[in-house]
Amino acid sequence: MSDVSTSSTTVDEVSVAELAAEVADLREQLAAAQRLAQRAEDRGQVENLFNRYMYLHNAFEDEQIIPLWVKEGTEGIRARYTNAGQYTTWESVTRYHRDRPHPEGKLILHATTTPVIEVAADGRTAKGVWLMAGTESGLTDPKVAEAFPDMYSPDEVLGKKVWAHWVWCKYAIDFLKQDGEWKFWKFRCYELARAPFEENWVSFGLKNQGAFDLDLMYFGDDGKPVFMPPADEPVPSTNHPYSPQTVQKLEPAPPVPHETFTDTYA
Repeated sequence: MSDVSTSSTTVDEVSVAELAAEVADLREQLAAAQRLAQRAEDRGQVENLFNRYMYLHNAFEDEQIIPLWVKEGTEGIRARYTNAGQYTTWESVTRYHRDRPHPEGKLILHATTTPVIEVAADGRTAKGVWLMAGTESGLTDPKVAEAFPDMYSPDEVLGKKVWAHWVWCKYAIDFLKQDGEWKFWKFRCYELARAPFEENWVSFGLKNQGAFDLDLMYFGDDGKPVFMPPADEPVPSTNHPYSPQTVQKLEPAPPVPHETFTDTYA
């Protein structure tokens, strides 16, 4: 009798141990599924954030973009648009979006594509790159247009010079999760190429190399140039748009899976 009782107890103990192991394994699978679902949710929120930015920017509603940035005082904030310098304070970064005009006849239609987005395993930051193809156009007083003769079409509309450009860019952006919401943290735009409607980008690229070094922000009312605010610091390296005399390079490099933030777009 004692042998049978010992054998039965041993079988019961094995069954309990197997059950506990199965429960532990299921818990780990559930935790892994929850982490995967959260990362997918974060990726979708990051993509929506940048898409919302582009819709607002296309409509000249940049004031609504300011709340999409990290909070004032956040360490490491940065924005860069040209070779003229970069912005490293909340005040200087958001100044780009303030008081943007709505000129008659001006059109910006930037469409982004080919996103590569990676959320860090710790869930605190994310990285993304995009390509952009678009059009930019507006009307300029003929006197103002004399300062930039290469960018205008030969004909006039409503007594004004016309600028109508194809434009292609790349974006490299770092995002930070603050109070449960994803925000822009580090923002970089690379102009890749542009060309007036009547000219191809190859010939225009040869004479457009110096334009990216200027601090021109946009053409405002009556086509008058509006320049970028003074930069906080110089750029650590320069970027130039396409030229028939240069080769293309992988910049920015698409992000790869990573555990925590590293500054790969600096």
